[in-house]
Amino acid sequence: MLLKLKPEQLRPGMYVILPSNWLHHPFLKNSFLLRNRQQIEKIMRSGFEEVMIDTSKGISMPLQESEQAALLKGGEASEENAPEESENASCEPESIVPEILNKAVASGLGAEEKARIIYWSSLEIMGKLFADPRAEKIAQAKKGIFQVVDAVFSEDMATHLIKLFRHDLCTYTHSVNVGMLSILLAKSFFKGQAGHNFGELGAGFFLHDIGKSRIDPGIINKPGLLTESEWEQMKAHPKAGYDLLLESGQLTEESRVIVMQHHERENGSGYPMGLKGSQIFPYARICRMADVFDALTSTRPYHKKRSAFEALNLMKKSMCFKDELFTKFVRLFGDGAN
Repeated sequence: MLLKLKPEQLRPGMYVILPSNWLHHPFLKNSFLLRNRQQIEKIMRSGFEEVMIDTSKGISMPLQESEQAALLKGGEASEENAPEESENASCEPESIVPEILNKAVASGLGAEEKARIIYWSSLEIMGKLFADPRAEKIAQAKKGIFQVVDAVFSEDMATHLIKLFRHDLCTYTHSVNVGMLSILLAKSFFKGQAGHNFGELGAGFFLHDIGKSRIDPGIINKPGLLTESEWEQMKAHPKAGYDLLLESGQLTEESRVIVMQHHERENGSGYPMGLKGSQIFPYARICRMADVFDALTSTRPYHKKRSAFEALNLMKKSMCFKDELFTKFVRLFGDGAN
């Protein structure tokens, strides 16, 4: 379904179609998926009064209840329904949680459309958080992640979410993929068991790499292999993340331990503490499994992107992932793992 929107109504996760060829705008293509606010700002500066979005390839964005109904029925967002600036508008800082996430979780949307909104809203949350990881932003992100966890636990959308995964060098994209996979695995593995605070665990999963916000961006984004000195700095990110979350006072100790231990390995060769076997927190093992899988299925300077089957096969044969937890993980991918 094609809808017309003003450039300022665009949101990451939409599939935009520009009304002129690439000679008249700064993009290589006329149609593409919006990944961040910077792309939207470029579109706004290009002088377009209206653009099209394809809701079959990306999310739609109702701005208020009347517009939400219109968009879901195939109508167009009109100028008359556009929200006006209030003289008494709140001076509170803008939340990093997109309003569309609140509406999607509470709506009767189908699992596929809801999965799209949840995934792209998560990307927006994590992108903004990594750009400004202050305590108040962590608190906002935590609320958004709680909504995501509730939605994932209330519906069967694993297949839809996994199909949406993007694989690039952005730390926040990786964080969302690992967060989603970890939540889905925890849901499968601990189903029916009491005593698990899945909201807090989800926050730990999504924020597992938040410590990278304290690492030199030149190291994080280096296109080639790291030097020994750079690698030592990179290995500091689990402890940096733990400290950041401790300072924020926002997450439980269980969540912080996920962040600290997500690179520990069963044989003791991991970091930062070299823990072995049962010394590793069970929730951290879930996070590591998802972390390894997403790294293997993404293009990196040191290896090409692998298929889900190739990654799972490598994890089983060369990385000693063979227990019941791994069996549950493999089942998340259904036929794609066979």
